Amino acid sequence: MKALTLIIRFIFTFFLIVICIPDANAQVFKKLKKKAEKAAERTVERRVEKESSKKTDQVLDSILEPGKKGKTPTDKDGNPIPGGQNPNNTGRGNDNSNTTGEGGPKTIQIYSKFDYVPGDKLLFFDDFDNDFVGDFPSKWNTNGSGEVVTINDSPQKWLKILPGHSTYYIPDVPSLPEEYTIEFDILATGLDRQTSSTATLQVELSANNTFKAGDAYAYALIPFCQYSPIGVRVRNYDRQGGGSEINNVVNADLRQTVLNQPHVSIAVNKQRFRMWINERKYVDIPRMIPAGNKITALKFHLNTFKDGKENLFISNLKVAEGGLDLRRTLIADGRVSTNGILFDSGSANIQPQSMGIIRQISQVLQQERDMNLNIIGHTDADGNDAANMDLSKSRANAVKDALVNVYNIDAARLSTDGKGESEPVGDNTTTDGKAQNRRVEFVKQ
Repeated sequence: MKALTLIIRFIFTFFLIVICIPDANAQVFKKLKKKAEKAAERTVERRVEKESSKKTDQVLDSILEPGKKGKTPTDKDGNPIPGGQNPNNTGRGNDNSNTTGEGGPKTIQIYSKFDYVPGDKLLFFDDFDNDFVGDFPSKWNTNGSGEVVTINDSPQKWLKILPGHSTYYIPDVPSLPEEYTIEFDILATGLDRQTSSTATLQVELSANNTFKAGDAYAYALIPFCQYSPIGVRVRNYDRQGGGSEINNVVNADLRQTVLNQPHVSIAVNKQRFRMWINERKYVDIPRMIPAGNKITALKFHLNTFKDGKENLFISNLKVAEGGLDLRRTLIADGRVSTNGILFDSGSANIQPQSMGIIRQISQVLQQERDMNLNIIGHTDADGNDAANMDLSKSRANAVKDALVNVYNIDAARLSTDGKGESEPVGDNTTTDGKAQNRRVEFVKQ
């Protein structure tokens, strides 16, 4: 704008001179006038072009790289921090924050309509707590390489998996039943606008636990590309059933979501396959899984990540049998126990992805108007007895508060109690046993 002001002043002064000069010199100043006007036009054009270019770049950035504002934050080694998050705060301890931006930590209220319900019989759990940093985890197998790591100052352990044309990562999950659920956390670093459109995590359900695809499988590809919304590719194959019936891309924009440590939830009910990322359901296919109880194994495969620049980590893998409908059990038996309500470590903060179970309990109470419930919390044996007793009571109260404040259940219909570590159902010396013992019971009164 300063340049335009100077041009206007120049033109105004020029015309005053022209008016005051005798006619003998008028022709000379007419030529000067034309030159000045052309110079002014060129300056204005350049200014407009510059402003237009800036606006165009902003529009393109908003399309190709939504949410970008200024320089991407980096960690102490100069690597991009996913989603601009604090490099010293990469754990899931902020799940109950008030942030509600796309891909960021979500509140319980955001998850209030989340309808995923985890299985109630634990088959496998691994947070790598018993593995040494730098080792490949003891409860997994691979034909490639990988290691347990921590990120910056967080104590959370992750399995770093590497890309490879035929590299698989296979957890030691027992043979999968007909009805089961899968959950895990993802952390991706080093992603930018150059990340490939084929950079994906393949979550595969297979007829064998070898490093080959096998005669039957179904998989979903979670995309990490940043310059375009690639969508989730889904595919199945059954050699005996005639090959592949499903090979499609489900439209989804996960660019921001994958930058902010998403939680993946999968439910398999016979042939039906559903997948949620954070609180949103992206895939629901009625006949995705090959028929005939052929699928027995879970595998992970990483596609076209740039080695040394783009990294992918997995943690908190949980596989459980069931996942159907806790409502029928509660109505029929008058009690139900679940380890699917998760809390932040050592606290009573409910992790929002657990809200599917609490939602089902609220639906029972809304239907059965005369039913009252006692909510009982249980912990594992880590820590001292008194602290665990207090923690179990606080967790039961947190579940009650969610039923009252989120689903409008009358508080007078709910009582709470805590048993601490006094009533274990699993072995407190193992990771799986501890996960079974961290549970919440609902008992009809």
